[in-house]
Amino acid sequence: MIAERAASIVADKIKLVKSEGKSLYLVGPIRLPVNLDGETIEFQWYSWLKADEVTSDPARIIEMLSSSRLAEQQQSSVLVYGDFAEAPEAYIRMHSICHTGDIFGSKRCDCGFQLRQSMRMIVDKGAGALFYLADHEGRGIGLFSKALAYLLQEEGFDTVEANLALGFGDDERSYVDAIQVLGALRAKPVSLITNNPKKLDALHKAGLTVEGRVPLWGDVSSYNERYLRTKVDRSGHLDETHVLQ
Repeated sequence: MIAERAASIVADKIKLVKSEGKSLYLVGPIRLPVNLDGETIEFQWYSWLKADEVTSDPARIIEMLSSSRLAEQQQSSVLVYGDFAEAPEAYIRMHSICHTGDIFGSKRCDCGFQLRQSMRMIVDKGAGALFYLADHEGRGIGLFSKALAYLLQEEGFDTVEANLALGFGDDERSYVDAIQVLGALRAKPVSLITNNPKKLDALHKAGLTVEGRVPLWGDVSSYNERYLRTKVDRSGHLDETHVLQ
């Protein structure tokens, strides 16, 4: 009886989205008040789950959860602000999870700054969505591998060299699932907050209409200057504002 009631409550909050032969289950929107620079801003939050089984039955989806050991995996989510579906203009940010920067405030990168600043930019724009991509840690190599990469960086490797030395590519990230979710939430054009043209290319190749790219630089210090220069010199990031002198 309790399971049936739970299924009835969430039935209209779960949407089935297909992606690369698997299923993406998108749950939301969920009201999420956020403390942003001391101001409470109300966002709408979604999360998604990739699964082999295809079903539109909410009771079956709930039944799958307890046997899937989801706490040992990573699920991504998206934070939506304003009338994202219908606003004539909207910003989006494809933000790769950074355990050290986003949570601990590490100065080895600029990820924590970019996360908070892009949220502020979306609020100031009036409509937008921040995609928080949980399988992107360390440009897709995972947290444990990222820790090893940090040790190599302390011995002179740059971020690209460290990833390559561990047997990975420079950038292992995929945006396929996030793009599928974006298409389910908005059909109108978007502007992408990024310094990385590869993210822009991924959206274009998926057939999405991108009106423009909005740069996001800041929080440069002696701790992350080499990291940021490597982004520009080796990974193709764009620094039109000449933040790195």
